[in-house]
Amino acid sequence: MSISLRPVTVDNFDIISDLPLLPQQRDYLASNDYSIAQASFYPATMHTRAVYCAEEVIGFLMFVSPDAEDPPGHYQIWRFMIDHRRQGQGHGRAALALALAEIRARPDARSIEICYKPGNANAKKFYASMGFEEKGMDADGHDMLAVIKLVAQTSNAL
Repeated sequence: MSISLRPVTVDNFDIISDLPLLPQQRDYLASNDYSIAQASFYPATMHTRAVYCAEEVIGFLMFVSPDAEDPPGHYQIWRFMIDHRRQGQGHGRAALALALAEIRARPDARSIEICYKPGNANAKKFYASMGFEEKGMDADGHDMLAVIKLVAQTSNAL
């Protein structure tokens, strides 16, 4: 299993747009089309990735860098989905691990937040297994927030 994250391009956009979810999952995510359109308006802070298994597009991920209104170093994963036909095979775990590594590699990264619907028991279990700890409901009371706190990077300069 060779999982990679690659940029969303004109060559993979249609495939990403057509990636299916199970009917019961559709209430949990914004569409990939909406997410890609949203990111096109905020290219400095919204980062889209196609999830590949070898050369096949199997998912989509979008993370957000902090802007002036966010705490410094506070990254957020806003979208993450794997084609329902590829779920339960370890692809999502591998893809999320790559995304977390990409964010952790940013020198200002201090925390990574994700949200999910409180009734989504699978998401709760999955994100907890990846190191996310629940911190409570969002301001609107619609989504559970979970966070990974990163060790602050320090300089050893003398």
